[in-house]
Amino acid sequence: MTLDSTPLFTFERVSPQTGYLRIVRASAWYDLIVTAGFATPWTYVLVHRALSSLGTFPPVDSIQTLYANLMGSVVIVWALLRLLRTLPLHGLYDGIARVLFASWQTYALAHGAPKVLALFLVVEISFGVVQLLPWSVGGVRARERTQPGRPSVR
Repeated sequence: MTLDSTPLFTFERVSPQTGYLRIVRASAWYDLIVTAGFATPWTYVLVHRALSSLGTFPPVDSIQTLYANLMGSVVIVWALLRLLRTLPLHGLYDGIARVLFASWQTYALAHGAPKVLALFLVVEISFGVVQLLPWSVGGVRARERTQPGRPSVR
């Protein structure tokens, strides 16, 4: 087993003609819209106030604001990269990141986080699945069956 081909995923190139890049861009737009308010202390206070009206949130403090701003800033930069230089590989990395985000959201929900988080969890899982599926070994094999004779590009 090598890094080029694992039991679950293959790192062969996903064809950009499949509409896959539209999915990568759609996930980037979602991230940009949902996380823009977390990027600065001033906008985070407004987001916190709006989210607090939907459930019980702890009061704003400087460390919580710092982490929200760090997350918002990194996600905005990542979203802009996917919008301005869209590549199939960005979809793979984004899918992996969404598995991580969904894991921590599930953990938070299991430990009493406001139930509104479940809506965001559904979106994370959905974008994660549609971005990772074409990279799965089964997804590559299905493409090979529908496009016989095409050599794989590494």
